[in-house]
Amino acid sequence: MNFLRGVMGGQSAGPQHTEAETIQKLCDRVASSTLLDDRRNAVRALKSLSKKYRLEVGIQAMEHLIHVLQTDRSDSEIIGYALDTLYNIISNDEEEELEENSTRQSEDLGSQFTEIFIKQQENVTLLLSLLEEFDFHVRWPSVKLLTSLLKQLGPQVQQIILVSPMGVSRLMDLLADSREVIRNDGVLLLQALTRSNGAIQKIVAFENAFERLLDIITEEGSSDGGIVVEDCLILLQNLLKNNNSNQNFFKEGSYIQRMKPWFEVGDENSGWSAQKVTNLHLMLQLVRVLVSPTNPPGATSSCQKAMFQCGLLQQLCTILMATGVPADILTETINTVSEVIRGCQVNQDYFASVNAPSNPPRPAIVVLLMSMVNERQPFVLRCAVLYCFQCFLYKNQKGQGEIVSTLLPSTIDATGSSVSAGQLLCGGLFSTDSLSNWCAAVALAHALQENATQKEQLLRVQLATSIGNPPVSLLQQCTNILAQGSKIQTRVGLLILLCTWLSNCPIAVTHFLHNTANVPFLTGQIAENLGEEEQLVQGLCALLLGISIYFNDNSLETYLKEKLKQLIEKRIGKENFIEKLGFISKHELYSRASQKPQPNFPSPEYMIFDHEFTKLVKELEGVITKAIYKSSEEDKKEEEVKKTLEQHDNIVTHYKNMIREQDLQLEELKHQVSTLKCQNEQLQTAVTQQASQIQQQKDQYNLLKVQRGKDSQPQGLPSDGAQVNGIQPEEMSRLREEIEELKSNQERLQSQLAEKDSLIENLTKSVPVPGESEAGAAAGVAEVEGRLSVLLQETRELQNEIKVLSAERTALKEQLDSSNSTIAILQNEKDKLELEITDSKKEQDDLLVLLADQDQKILSLKKKLKDLGHPIEEEDELESGDQDEEDDENEDGGKDQGLSI
Repeated sequence: MNFLRGVMGGQSAGPQHTEAETIQKLCDRVASSTLLDDRRNAVRALKSLSKKYRLEVGIQAMEHLIHVLQTDRSDSEIIGYALDTLYNIISNDEEEELEENSTRQSEDLGSQFTEIFIKQQENVTLLLSLLEEFDFHVRWPSVKLLTSLLKQLGPQVQQIILVSPMGVSRLMDLLADSREVIRNDGVLLLQALTRSNGAIQKIVAFENAFERLLDIITEEGSSDGGIVVEDCLILLQNLLKNNNSNQNFFKEGSYIQRMKPWFEVGDENSGWSAQKVTNLHLMLQLVRVLVSPTNPPGATSSCQKAMFQCGLLQQLCTILMATGVPADILTETINTVSEVIRGCQVNQDYFASVNAPSNPPRPAIVVLLMSMVNERQPFVLRCAVLYCFQCFLYKNQKGQGEIVSTLLPSTIDATGSSVSAGQLLCGGLFSTDSLSNWCAAVALAHALQENATQKEQLLRVQLATSIGNPPVSLLQQCTNILAQGSKIQTRVGLLILLCTWLSNCPIAVTHFLHNTANVPFLTGQIAENLGEEEQLVQGLCALLLGISIYFNDNSLETYLKEKLKQLIEKRIGKENFIEKLGFISKHELYSRASQKPQPNFPSPEYMIFDHEFTKLVKELEGVITKAIYKSSEEDKKEEEVKKTLEQHDNIVTHYKNMIREQDLQLEELKHQVSTLKCQNEQLQTAVTQQASQIQQQKDQYNLLKVQRGKDSQPQGLPSDGAQVNGIQPEEMSRLREEIEELKSNQERLQSQLAEKDSLIENLTKSVPVPGESEAGAAAGVAEVEGRLSVLLQETRELQNEIKVLSAERTALKEQLDSSNSTIAILQNEKDKLELEITDSKKEQDDLLVLLADQDQKILSLKKKLKDLGHPIEEEDELESGDQDEEDDENEDGGKDQGLSI
């Protein structure tokens, strides 16, 4: 505080002597008065003086005010006055327009008083504890004072809050306050707290900040809300920007889905308020934070997929094609859609299918490219469309092929009723507007990026330059315009396109060298001593010539690699050539373009380099330099090595294909084996089931045979030798006895176990208590421990034996249950058979009765015939006699039986 006293003492014109004395007296009253009313009045007076005499009150009263906060917590009024006074001292929000003293102007009082206040970390902790007070006059000034401290010395205050127990949690509670002014200022406090501090950002996020902030945004009307929505969106950006952990937490918590309603704009888009434009702008920026190209690729990809699945991308495309949307919102929407689709095939395919609501409908890509090549459109909008087109083609070979195909002769619309993306790019490439030339050239270069197939396809494109003249190739037309000496921006764009086209494409190099005017033009450009403005063009010409050497397959005798290098050495000089090549990466705009994929330029003249092209320059600069200095023998060796490598690659590719085919065959065979195994198992199961059924049928058949053969034993259980389920009846009774014996053994063992437990408990109680002799106690404890260990061992053995017996008992019980089930089944079958036997016997008796009646009738008829004098054969008589004898015998037997009874 000494330096502040020095400032106050050295000021040439300060407050009046009476006012300085007043401040001193008020401080004395705060420090010494025993009455709370006196102290409260003194603090209120200091508050009224603190705005005008900020320095003096701060120097003399800060310690007293902090003491009030510590000692007078019970009186909310004095606490509120003290907090307001400290806020006036520390805050820079209400600086006076005209300062009375030049020294006061030079001093940053806010940061100096903040440094004094936080020197004792307990002061910040004290403010955090005051936030727990619900009283409005305490909580609100506490929030404002903490916010001011964070604005003045953010990192230091953040660190104190970070190590304070429950510090962040107390601040998060402000978002749940029912009083809007406290809640809204709480959002501002959290903004300052979370700025550039990843650790605090994570804590705030895991304190349910996303849920609360999204609820507030919804309650306040989303994009139609006021400045509170703006503050919440800024806080969300603080939490998510460059914080991969929070971004993942936001995605996993399904909060991306809750962003979709923000972008549901109606048909009437006129008359947007400035606040709505600001809110929607921040909402779009929040989407971009989640899919920024600087994020880890995996995190960006997962967010992109989530945005497509929940319909957020579709909603953004609706805004993109809507009418009446403000220009800056449309531009930011294009940039947002760009990053949502960048490198994500699903999103890129969807974007390719979007049509503008026109008649007839046109693809959104075509509508956007119209804006890009239209020089009347705003510059920032044209940059945004170029970025969108680049993102659509990024790692999208399918999209690249679709764009190039619109230039090929077989796909061009002969009627001219609709314009294609390729036609728009060619139109921009050869227009009179240099910015259109550059944008179209760079856009077409992105259609060729890392795609050798499309580079070869583009060689087929023919252009009709004028009526009556034969068409020329697109490659030839680009070199013709380049040689005409147009604007630097146009030439740079064409050179970017040509370098991208020829790199890694020997066929394109051959086509380029086939035009005999191209090499002399390039060497002439490089060899000349031109001004600084032309140095970049010279460097790009050197790069194009170097590409023509490095990717040359020596198919043209006139322009072999060695001849081109000799030409460079003769006309330019190797050192001069390498120096000119180095002009590209040394250009002031090169490093700016290499930082971010988005083309972000303050004005059109800065639009020189493309992000992807800077990568190509970095990749080729070194290899071209080596190629220029290589001798012919080294080139021959390199060619031989290349051929050997190509042969090796071909062999490897051949074997890879063979292995791939064998893998497919192996997978197919494995699948067949797996299917056959499954079928075999099913058949085996069926066979086993059938065998079991057959055996059961055999057993039943044998049992029936036994039953039918034993008419003398119609009732009762199966014979003594019969088996039930493979178990003799004697064995079943034995099993029952064993189960009963196991039950009794188990009960006995459990009883023994209970006795052992009781004994252990008694022994434990008998351990000597403190006060007995140490030696005796030790001996007693050792003896008890020994006996306890023996008993525990016996207990464990008994428990194991109980487990074994229980298992045996369970198995025997299961076996007995199975036997009982089988007996019940057999008993049921036996009852059925007995019923059948009874029915059979009844039928037999009925038949015997009928036979006896028939015999009686025959005898009576024969007797009548005999009486009538009809002759009867002897056989009939014999039969009749025999029958009479049998009847007599039966009668005698009946008599005998009756006598015997």
